[in-house]
Amino acid sequence: MTCGPLQGIKVVEIAGMGPGPFAGMYFADMGANVTVVERKAIGEQVQSSAAEGSRSKYGTHNRGKKAIGLDLKDRRAVGIVLQLVEQADVLIEGFRPGVMERLGLGPDECLERNPRLVYGRVTGWGQTGPLSQTAGHDPNYISISGAMWYSGRKDSPPLATTTLLGDAAGGAMFLVSGVLSALLYAQRTGCGQVVDAAMTDGSAYLCSLLWPVYNMGQLKDSPESSWIDGAAPWNNTYQCADSKFISICSVEDKFYRELLHLLGLNEDTVFSSQWDVSNWPEGKRILTKLFLTRSREDWCSLLEGSEACFSPVLNFSEAANHPHNLARKTFVEIDGVTQPAPAPRFSHTSATVNLVPDRNGNSVEEILAGAGIDKLEFEKLQSDGVL
Repeated sequence: MTCGPLQGIKVVEIAGMGPGPFAGMYFADMGANVTVVERKAIGEQVQSSAAEGSRSKYGTHNRGKKAIGLDLKDRRAVGIVLQLVEQADVLIEGFRPGVMERLGLGPDECLERNPRLVYGRVTGWGQTGPLSQTAGHDPNYISISGAMWYSGRKDSPPLATTTLLGDAAGGAMFLVSGVLSALLYAQRTGCGQVVDAAMTDGSAYLCSLLWPVYNMGQLKDSPESSWIDGAAPWNNTYQCADSKFISICSVEDKFYRELLHLLGLNEDTVFSSQWDVSNWPEGKRILTKLFLTRSREDWCSLLEGSEACFSPVLNFSEAANHPHNLARKTFVEIDGVTQPAPAPRFSHTSATVNLVPDRNGNSVEEILAGAGIDKLEFEKLQSDGVL
């Protein structure tokens, strides 16, 4: 039994890809009652995907949710969704602008049924603008927002951190924060509204800590020209003798001095002045050569837990078994599947990870009963292929 901070909140999620399901997972983890409306016509395609289906145990983005498959081309199915909306606090969807309107489930129809509803929409480009109807994916959205640029180096192109900046942070989490903000307003005033979460907007906003550095001239338009984007030897990633990697970010003087002390470089004049840019290239060459002399495990033994601002760069398997993550239970195992635990932590209302809806859709009758549909009508909808 969950007792998360969103207990009692009802969310209708129109099934999609990427940020929408992620946001729905967050709401479910935090205790909300989340009902996923899947499009029955594509259910088999979804279940045969590489992820083995949204309702398999590997579809962890659907954990803790209830699910119902509906043929949304049938007006009766649309009516069922509207009945669910009448009792919901939130609806979230992630289609291109206009798709929900064509289904008869746009903001006008839904808010007419439930004026208190928070209607959350997440897209790559947003509901308006010249690119709003254009196809795209995470790297495209974070490209035009500027968020990808500073991942590049002089000898390598900028690269997207896979699904993180666009789909997850710029999309899903801004949808979540926008919905929760609008939900507070709706609870105070009785007035619902539409939340337009665009990954371009969100990923641009995520760069807010970089913009002051840029505006003060410390961050340049050319790659690898600042301490913050890889030019400084003490803020970088290095390969070790075993081809694994470590990261250091010893920005403050006391941390920098600790790094030099532990590496035995206190007397090396190249490192005598941390902010002497002319020494940075040689400093990077020295550290590159030094870290290649020992394994990552050796460097962890020397530096991890020190004040040098050091960490090993871990893959998923390693991250799930790192002592710090084990101590904090950062990852959990549900039905034999390792996955991230909910974040953040709460002192009073604990988030809970629950199972993914099973393939048999045992929650369907419960969902329909909650929408006021009796057993006879349920059987009729089933025999007509609406469900």
